[in-house]
Order: sequence, then structure tokens, then C-alpha cells
Amino acid sequence: MKDQDKRSDFVHIGNILENVLKSYRTEADLGLKEVWRLWDAAVGETIAQNARPAAFKGHLLIVHVSNSTWIHQLQFLKNDLISALNAALGQPLLADIKFKIGPLK
Repeated sequence: MKDQDKRSDFVHIGNILENVLKSYRTEADLGLKEVWRLWDAAVGETIAQNARPAAFKGHLLIVHVSNSTWIHQLQFLKNDLISALNAALGQPLLADIKFKIGPLK
């Protein structure tokens, strides 16, 4: 069999992972992956420089922040951030945010 024939049987890993995720996640969970794309615009430049979405569990978003001062400040802004993110997502997918010190990758 020629190399080109062998390659035609390959499927891109992104397609496989998307199908697997769809079978284990609800549409709401899949919508939450958009948080990473729209984070900077939804929360503003200053917050975006000091806080980053890290993970989500159900309707809870885990956000890594640079230090404890930012955790304290963002606690006061939590409801506003949830509202801004849900508005950017176009539907109320987030119910809560938990802030913790972590890497801002």
C-alpha cells in the first residue's frame, strides 16, 4: 500500500476529541469552553492580566489569579464577572466562580 493511501485513513485528533467530549458533556458544558476565547474582552484588560480561567466543573468556573490580593478584589466583583461572562456567552452558563492562586498561562 502506498504512503498516501495509508494517510487517507487518518482522522485528525481534534475531530475525535470533539466527538468524545460531546458524548460525555452537555451542550452547556461545551459552550463553557468559549470562556477561554472571550475572557479578556469580557473581564477587561487589568483583570485579564491578573486572572485566567483554569477549569470548570458543571456551572462553576475555576479562575487562577496572580496573588491573594487579587482573590480578595475579585470576590467583590464576582457577581459582575458572572453577569459579564454569561452575557458574552449569550446564555446563563456560569453560576459561580472560585478564585485560587495558580499559573496564568
